[in-house]
Amino acid sequence: MDADLKFREDGTFTIIQFTDMHYGDGKEEERDADGQTAALVEQVIASEKPDLVVLTGDMIWSHGVADPKASFRRAIAPIVNSQVPWAAVYGNHDAEDGVSREELLDIQRESENCLTSAGPADINGVGNFVLKVKGSTGNGDTAALYFFDSGINAPDPIGGYAWIHPDQIHWYTQQSRKLAEGSGGPLPALAFFHIPVPEYEAAWNGDQVIGTKEEKVECPKINTGLFGAMVQMGDVMGAFVGHDHDNDYCGTVHGIRLCYGRVTGYNCYGKLQRGARVIRLREGKRDFDTWIVQDNGGVVR
Repeated sequence: MDADLKFREDGTFTIIQFTDMHYGDGKEEERDADGQTAALVEQVIASEKPDLVVLTGDMIWSHGVADPKASFRRAIAPIVNSQVPWAAVYGNHDAEDGVSREELLDIQRESENCLTSAGPADINGVGNFVLKVKGSTGNGDTAALYFFDSGINAPDPIGGYAWIHPDQIHWYTQQSRKLAEGSGGPLPALAFFHIPVPEYEAAWNGDQVIGTKEEKVECPKINTGLFGAMVQMGDVMGAFVGHDHDNDYCGTVHGIRLCYGRVTGYNCYGKLQRGARVIRLREGKRDFDTWIVQDNGGVVR
C-alpha cells in the first residue's frame, strides 16, 4: 500500500513497537509460547489503537527452522489481521539461515497494510526507507520515520554484530536534507533499527535515563557514525531498537533519546515481563511521549 500516514484531529500519532517476537517452527513445544506472543500482540493493538505498528526485528528464529517462511507468516499474522498500517526492519535472526531478506519482504508485501520497502538497491541492507507523516489536515509532511537494516554479523576478523554502513548513513543524510529543504527546516523524526549503536551505553550512564538494564549493550565493535549524523542533521528526536531482551531503558544523549523496546516474544530468553513500547508524537512539536505496556495490562513510564 502507499503510505498515507497522518496525525489525528487531536494532533497525536501513536506507534506501537513490537520487538524480538522470535516465533519458532510451530512445533508442539513452541506452540504455547508463540500463542502467548500472538495474544499479547492482539491485546496491545486492541487497547492502544495505534496509527502504525513497527516491528524492530527478530520476528522469527530462522536458524534450524524447517520452514522459516511459514514461521514468518505466523509471526506477522496478528499485525496483518489488525488492518493497522505497519512496517518492519530485520534483526540478526530473521534471515540468518534458510531464507533471504528479499523473500521475507515479498511475504510482508502480501499485506495490503504493509509499508515496508526494500529501499535503494545500491546500498547495504534490505529495508532502508523513510515514511512521512502528514499533518492532521492532510497537507504537508510534518514528521518522518527512518528505518535501517542493521545487518547480522560482523566479518570474522572483527567479530560480534554487524553495523549500519556508511552508505546507509549517507542515504539518511540525503533524505533528511531533502525533507528539511521542503519543510523550511529539519522535520521532527524517529529512527528504528534492531541492533543498538554504541551510544546506547552512554545513554545508560547519563543522568536522563529511565528503565532497566540487565545485560550488556550488544552493539557493534565498529562505530560508523550514525548517531553523529543524526545529531548533525538535527531531525531525529529518538531511536528505537530491540536485540537485548533484558534492556528496556530510554536515555538521552546530546538531545536524542535512545530507547529499547520491551521484548515481546515468549519463545526466547529474557527476565523482563513481555510487552511492547508505545510512542506518541504530537503534531508540530519536536518531542514525543513513550511508555511500555505489559502483558498483564500494566504500564511502565
